Amino acid sequence: MKNVTIGLLAHVDAGKTTFAEQLLYHTQAIRSRGRVDHKDTFLDTHEIEKTRGITVFADQAEFVRGDTRYFLLDTPGHVDFSPEMERALQVLDYAVVIVSAVEGVEGHTETVWQLLRRHGIPTFFFINKTDRTGADPQRVYEEIHAQLSDGALLLPEWEDTALPEELKVSLAERDEHILDAYFEGSMSESDWQEAMRSMVREGKIFPCMQGSALLDLGIDSFLDKLEYLTVTDYDAIGPFAGRVYKIRHDDKGTRITYIKALQGVLKVREELVNGPAEDDEPERITGIRRVNGLKYTTVDWAAAGELFAVIGLSKVKPGDGVGSLQDRRDSELVPTLKSKVLFEPPVHLKEVLNAFQLLGAEDPSLNVSWDVTLQELHIQVMGQIQLEILEQIMSERFMIPVAFGPPEILYKETIASAVYGCGHFEPLKHYAEVLLKLEPGERGSGLNFINECHPDDLAVGYQHQIGQVLLESGHHGLLTGSPLTDLRMTLLSGRAHNKHTHGGDFREAALRALRQGLEQAENILLEPVYDFKISIDPGHLGKVMTDIQQASGSFASPEMTESKAVITGKVPVATFMNYAVRLASMTQGKGALSLKVTEYQPCHQTITVVALKNYNKDADPAYPSSSIFCSKGQAYPVPWEEAQEHMHIHNDYPPVS
Repeated sequence: MKNVTIGLLAHVDAGKTTFAEQLLYHTQAIRSRGRVDHKDTFLDTHEIEKTRGITVFADQAEFVRGDTRYFLLDTPGHVDFSPEMERALQVLDYAVVIVSAVEGVEGHTETVWQLLRRHGIPTFFFINKTDRTGADPQRVYEEIHAQLSDGALLLPEWEDTALPEELKVSLAERDEHILDAYFEGSMSESDWQEAMRSMVREGKIFPCMQGSALLDLGIDSFLDKLEYLTVTDYDAIGPFAGRVYKIRHDDKGTRITYIKALQGVLKVREELVNGPAEDDEPERITGIRRVNGLKYTTVDWAAAGELFAVIGLSKVKPGDGVGSLQDRRDSELVPTLKSKVLFEPPVHLKEVLNAFQLLGAEDPSLNVSWDVTLQELHIQVMGQIQLEILEQIMSERFMIPVAFGPPEILYKETIASAVYGCGHFEPLKHYAEVLLKLEPGERGSGLNFINECHPDDLAVGYQHQIGQVLLESGHHGLLTGSPLTDLRMTLLSGRAHNKHTHGGDFREAALRALRQGLEQAENILLEPVYDFKISIDPGHLGKVMTDIQQASGSFASPEMTESKAVITGKVPVATFMNYAVRLASMTQGKGALSLKVTEYQPCHQTITVVALKNYNKDADPAYPSSSIFCSKGQAYPVPWEEAQEHMHIHNDYPPVS
């Protein structure tokens, strides 16, 4: 029996969960079909999901059809829970995108599509809600074909294994080799079947089907085509390799790690290497579960191609490879907002922090952090709905009442040109000195460490310590205290003392060198920017273009048809994050807006933001700009602007200007 993992993805309210119910019912995985409005669906089992009628968590189920076992992942459709959706993509064999026959291709549909193409996941489309007033499946298919991919192919109905002639023609038009064979008449029916499967798997065609999940129309036909066109080739013989895609905790606080087996077999009591960290010790698997909705069964092993959960792993994160797969996949969809967690006595900080650390393990995109200077707990989020859900989770799951401060834009900082930074740490009986070169990196490159220090200058072990310190998260800029990014940090030289250098000395020296370099640099404030696409009636074009300009955005020449104008461009998140409400009001709900954060760019209002933040770069005792030197048994501080002339390393690098 082959194993196939499929994921359901859609813009919110396209009918995805109802579609999942029908798949499970038709394959006899469930006895009766639930409905979202009746709050009794098999997969939306959390009280929050029932109350709001939306999918928040990526839950899973199993069903069997023919000789195939399908693992089904129902992912969130709301943009605020996009990171949860994206984590599921890492383990999919095939994706099914649900599109409403009334609303058509919507903003989040395009975001989902772009992610699927970057991950290279073969994709099916199901045009749903064909029973509704205003449904136009042909128009929606044309939208998919025009806006997403010209590889979209509307499948005709056929009963036996022989492909209809019109379908063969469509396939031949998309592949030169098949076209030649078609004219020669050299392909057998099995050749045609294999060719179509290959074209689906290689992303050359994207089959489209239609129906109504609510009225049970088109479901059997979809399942027939799914079974006919999906193939996998997992190897259960080789050493075990898997990918972590989810972390959860049960009612007792036990950590449960969800894994997709990509190769080999994993057995209970085996030891598993914990992801890509070189120094991690293997941990023993104490339990394996096959999860199906709310229920699970305990098993002794899991094989390639299967989704399962294990107990015993304490360090891995979603995206980590385990076993013989030692790499990590990070999410592309990252929050651009941060919010302060608000709570009052008798609630204790330790309780709140412990709860959010658990939530942070389950959803790394929260980036839970404690600001020592401000004595505040911060989280990063995608939007206001996510904050409302988190407030409910904290109340219902942890019995802790919290609120959140207004979401703020998550700014970042970098530098404009290369500078040198030096740091010296020499209180009595300690010694470390570091020389760095700081350079701006490419946009989106994050923090990068380059080691050009010769072992004759500094022992390799100390060099590694400096690299670890510089690559830690938490370094912040001097304009607003926002995280540093897009920075190349090159270790040029260093100096230690045979007797007085201790473990933490190079940490202090490296941080001082980084800070001293930033003090000399031209610091740049970066803000998140949307790539936007707006589809509207041509009569609204002038108003929308004016709005974009007033929001400090830029756009290309609109694409015009008789019934639609499409504008694409870039605009700061800070000025456009609530534009969907205005667009809906202006167009009576007929305008379509697609927004995706794709990059950070220099802030369009740096002076205003810096003034509002009112950040004091010298108020953090853990982030000093001065170096510490020692003379005659007495330590003394040296301000950053004078540190270079006191350094013991040669001073032949450019002076401070």
